[in-house]
Amino acid sequence: MAGSIVSLLFNSPVIPAVRTPDDFKFALTQTTAPSIILLFGDINMLPDLLAQAQQYHKRLVLHLDLFEGVGKDKAGIQFLARLGVSAVITTKSQLAKIAREQGMIVVQRLFIMDSEAVRTGIHLLTHFKPDALEILPASVPGSVVQKLIRETGLPILAGGLIEGTEDVAEALQKGICAVSTNKRELWKLRF
Repeated sequence: MAGSIVSLLFNSPVIPAVRTPDDFKFALTQTTAPSIILLFGDINMLPDLLAQAQQYHKRLVLHLDLFEGVGKDKAGIQFLARLGVSAVITTKSQLAKIAREQGMIVVQRLFIMDSEAVRTGIHLLTHFKPDALEILPASVPGSVVQKLIRETGLPILAGGLIEGTEDVAEALQKGICAVSTNKRELWKLRF
């Protein structure tokens, strides 16, 4: 199952994370990425963004915590599912659970600031198993990445503080499957 989810989300070490409509257009037309993480937008522009993504055979991964105009509750998630949103990313486990009930691919985002955040995250993931885990920042020590892989059994993505090719390579060496970044110059990287 993890392998099939991973292949639905990405086909290279970098997943485009877009913050602007220009970045969105670039990711649609200039990358082979099967998915784009949407870090901007509101409910009014979503139907058009979904149509454009479908036209280019891309899956939008909607960042629920940053998206505007839809309630952060069951009705809001059901509405997004009816519109055609098939994948979400969130720090909120209650939203992740609702999205899973709606048949969406779910990426649980976890900020790793200290050992307590790791323990809390692992505990959270024993009660709800998303399809993947994204940790921030990507510079988390390799021992922590390996612990999360061992304890959760989930594919690990990472984001934040990715400045260049070396940062992507370092993340991959730790066992991270892919990184998300808004840096266009990294979107076409292959290793």
